[in-house]
This record gives sequence, C-alpha cells and structure tokens, in this order.
Amino acid sequence: MFSCWLSQLCRGLSTPTRRTTQLIWSSASRSLVLSSQRRIPELSSFVARTNTCGELRSSHLGQEVTLCGWIQFRRQNIFLVLRDFHGLVQVVIPQDEPAASVKKILCEAPMESVVQVSGTVISRPPGQKNPKMPTGEIEIKVKTAKLLNSCKKLPFEIKDFMKKTEALRLQYRYLDLRSVQMQYNLRLRSQMVMKMREYLCNLHGFVDVETPTLFKRTPGGAKEFVIPSREPGKFYSLPQSPQQFKQLLMVGGLDRYFQVARCYRDEGSRPDRQPEFTQIDIEMSFVDQTGVQSLIEGLLQYSWPSDKGPVVVPFPSMPFAEALASYGTDKPDTRFGMKIVDISDMFRNTEVGFLQDALSKPQGTVKAICIRKGAEVLPIFLKTNENWNSPVAKFIMEEQGSGLVKLLETQEEDVVLLTAGEHKRACSLMGKLRLECADLLEARGVVLRDPALFSFLWVVDFPLFLPKEENPQELESAHHPFTAPHPSDIHLLYTEPHKVRSQHYDLVLNGNEIGGGSIRIHNSELQHYVLATVLKEDVKLLSHLLQALDYGAPPHGGIALGLDRLMCLVTGAPSIRDVIAFPKSFRGHDLMSNAPDSIPPEELKPYHIQVSWPTDAETEKSSSNHPCRSES
Repeated sequence: MFSCWLSQLCRGLSTPTRRTTQLIWSSASRSLVLSSQRRIPELSSFVARTNTCGELRSSHLGQEVTLCGWIQFRRQNIFLVLRDFHGLVQVVIPQDEPAASVKKILCEAPMESVVQVSGTVISRPPGQKNPKMPTGEIEIKVKTAKLLNSCKKLPFEIKDFMKKTEALRLQYRYLDLRSVQMQYNLRLRSQMVMKMREYLCNLHGFVDVETPTLFKRTPGGAKEFVIPSREPGKFYSLPQSPQQFKQLLMVGGLDRYFQVARCYRDEGSRPDRQPEFTQIDIEMSFVDQTGVQSLIEGLLQYSWPSDKGPVVVPFPSMPFAEALASYGTDKPDTRFGMKIVDISDMFRNTEVGFLQDALSKPQGTVKAICIRKGAEVLPIFLKTNENWNSPVAKFIMEEQGSGLVKLLETQEEDVVLLTAGEHKRACSLMGKLRLECADLLEARGVVLRDPALFSFLWVVDFPLFLPKEENPQELESAHHPFTAPHPSDIHLLYTEPHKVRSQHYDLVLNGNEIGGGSIRIHNSELQHYVLATVLKEDVKLLSHLLQALDYGAPPHGGIALGLDRLMCLVTGAPSIRDVIAFPKSFRGHDLMSNAPDSIPPEELKPYHIQVSWPTDAETEKSSSNHPCRSES
C-alpha cells in the first residue's frame, strides 16, 4: 500500500496536459517559450542508488540494484524490510560465512537506522508472496551492505497506527514526517501546487512574482507582526497578504500575477490557525467577478487529484443574505439540509411573552430548524409528537401547532429547535446549533456529511462595511478597504454606506472558507473617500497606493486561496498542521526549536528597543485569558 499513493502521484505528474501549449512572447531581442510537456520523473537520478524501494517488481528479476533507506522491520535475523519515500521492499539477510560482515551490519543496526544495500532482485519462494505489498512478489538477495547512520532509541515508533500526542509529534517533527500519511499529504500538496503553476503560467499567461516580506503597517484587518529596524522608533511589518503589491503590479502593467505567497497574522491563540500560512495569490487586470470565478473553477478542476472524483463546474452561487438566513453563516456546509426557516409571520399576534418581545424590536425574528429523526439520538426535549414535554412548546403548539408542523414538514421523532431575537444573532445561533446537531447525529451513526463529497459554493454580495463591535456607530471594512462597492449600490456610499454591497466573493468548500477575493477600487478619489471619510483611517499610510491609482490604474480584481485549508480538506486531515511540514502549535510556538526565544539585551541595542517585563498581576491576567491547554 505504501507505494500505491506515490505511484498515483507520479502518474499524475507525468500525465500529459490536454493540449501542448507554447506561449511565445517575442520582441526584437528575445523570445520566451514555455512548454507544458512532461516526462516520467527520474526518482534515482544524481544519487547513490539505482532504484527506489517501492518501484521493484517481477519485471526487475535478475537485476543488480543498490537501495538506500531506513530499516523498518526485522524478522528472526533472516529478513528485514527496507523503507524509503517510495515504499517498502523485503531484503534477505545472507546467512553464509563469507557474508558474515554483511549479516552483522544488517542484524545489529537498530530500527530506523539508515543503510545502503546492493544485491540481486529475486522472486519470493512459493507461498511467501505478499499480495498486500506492491513489491510483494520479489525480494533482494543482498551481497553488500553499508551502515550510513545508526539510530538511537526513538521517542515513538514510525507507524501510523501508533497513537502519539500532537505535542510529541511537533517536538520531533522530523520523525513524524517519515510517516506514510505525512509523506502523502506533503507530496500531494506539491503535486497540486505544480499543477496550479502549470495552469496559471503555462496555459493562461500568469507571471509568478515574489513580493516583499518586510513591509509597513497596513490599516485595518488582522494584527501584524512587527519587525524592528536599526532606525530608532521605526519598524517593519510582516504582510498579512501581498494585497497592495499585487494591485501595484496591475498598475505596473503585469496584467496577470500569481504567487505561492507566505502570509503572516498575529492572531494569538486560535485552535486551527497558523501565524504564518500560505496562499495561492492571484490578481488580473480588466476582469470582473465572473472572470475571477471562472478562472478559479478551472484552476481547481485542472489541479484536482484524480482519485478524489471530478470537480463539477460552474460552482453554485449564493448571496450572503441567503447564506445567513438559511444556514446562519457566511460559509455554509451545503452537503446536508436542516435549513433555518423563518416562522415570524406565524407569531405576529402571539401571546407567548418572549416571542412578543423579540418581534416588537427592530430586525426581530423567530427562527426554527427541524432535525429529522433527531429524537432517536439527540437528548433534546422539543419532540414533535403529541406529548410535548416543554411548557413553552405546549403553549406554542396550542397557538400554531398545525401550521408549524405543516411549514416544517415535521414527522414523528423529529426534533424542532426554535429561537427568537435580532435577525443576525438568531441566524448565527441557529447556524451553530445546526452544526452541533450534525456532529451529535454523526457521532451516533447517522450519516449527514459524506466525507467523499466536495461541495463548492460561491458566496457573493457581502456588505461592504460592518459596524465596529466596540463602537457600532463607526464602520469597518467587511473584507478589506480596497474592495470596490457593488455598481448598483455606489450611490448609497455617500448617504447610507452601511447598506452598500461589495464586489467581494468567498469560495466555500464543505463549510470552510478556502478563498476570498474582490474587484478592487481603481479610482484614487473613491479610494481616498472610503479610507478617510467612511473608515476614518490615516490615508498617509497608503499614500503610495493612492498615488499609484492616479497614474492610470486599470480596473482589476483577484483572489487568494488558502492552500493549507484546501489541502486539509482534500486529504481529509484532522488539522491544517497535518499538511504543513513545520507548523506552529496552538499557541504559535515551534515545539521543535522552542521558538520564539529570548534575545540578549546587547543584541537588542542596535534596534533601540528594550523588553518591558510584565508584572506578576499582568502575567496572571494573561494566563487567565489563555487557560492552560496542551500545545496543539
């Protein structure tokens, strides 16, 4: 099984594209020719082996081979299993006296030691072939062996079925990377990124441009990491994304930009986020929302692993308002139903106090969801049979029982959840309950979300601005301050900005946001108005961008796909940390190297900064805000 997945990856890499494409950019002095033709990868070129462990078959019988790998298993000092990145192969340890030195090396080397063996590919004896092993028809009759490096006692065995804490895996990440699953995840990630490059650069003329990591503070958005400079009081910031640079590349006439970009956000302790992450960053000139969406659909269809089933395009689209009303979130999981239903009209004249109170307020609403057969597995009291055992439920049923049953199409043993309150808060609550109920049902054996199904969805028509949580009278960007308003709403920007929709679009996969983008503001005056008047930001921080927009900036737009999140979903990994080679822990620590680390005061002097150590009270407060948890 070990080599099956790699063979599949290699076949994917060697599969010819649907058409051989050559993009020629000619000028008086030069021409650039890009070809998408591929060859089968040569896995043993330039190195001290003739073959990989996982590639040998009956067709290699009689061949003299040299293999390098790790000792995974040894049986009775007669056989050992050698492992490399490609798979496993059985090695026969010589027992005759002339080969005593070879036997000594192979029998005394600890498990996971690295060895090089040379010998002949022979057929396994009758009855000893292993159909579960891709190399199970052959074995290697060893003639020479060399111990390349001995292995000390390991903190855990390199076997996928061995349960290990995530903290231990991160502490010894270089050992964890030897596992079949981590090898598969990282190699599949590499293959998909390569196919994306091919699609964007070779087939559609995108230019791969690296943008700076050291930048300056950007108004709005997530908190940024600050980097000191040798100029007193001046600091760099690590970019949350290459947003400004890719827009400036459009001003510069690059037309189509692409980058596998490293991004940084100082978001503190968040369960499934990373302080540094990777995104597939894209920007195009002279494009509209439909053009960007079509590009991404083609990109994913082209780079999608063949064993995961085809990607069907175009993806369905849903307005933000509908997503919130029906699913209680802007990233709905559309693999299952249990939609939120508005039942406000049924209770306009209700005598139930909390319903009266909710409906009398602005944006007041009553929402419900029906959970099919929920009473069989869920410990919730609002059962829809005749014995409603909640006083509130009985009162509601006396008022609107038949209408409610008809509207929700409830049946015996269904469960109804009901809430009342302000529209957004009520929808959000029901959306969370919907997902919690799905988790409970699936934990009890009810299949709701097919793990083999990939349900893509575009969410569009987001609000351009949202009220600030700390001060609802002020507005902040729902996406970022460079997003263009919806053409139909631009007149509202100057009178009722909170009602303006944006040209922002998110790509959702199985209830997870895997990408987001927008058409940008390319008019300097409009950008200045949004920053200064609506958002009340310091425009001096973005003077370079405003100036660039004044110098003939083309209409442009783009998107960024979260590569870590996408790969997590494609591989079915439990966490994005399982698709990143060297991730940080839950608290943003590198448990392998103990980063972040302290720096001696003398090394801080050139940067004109010094550490202000927290008091005991501040330390205690910080600890209470971040309760003790395992590093994961």
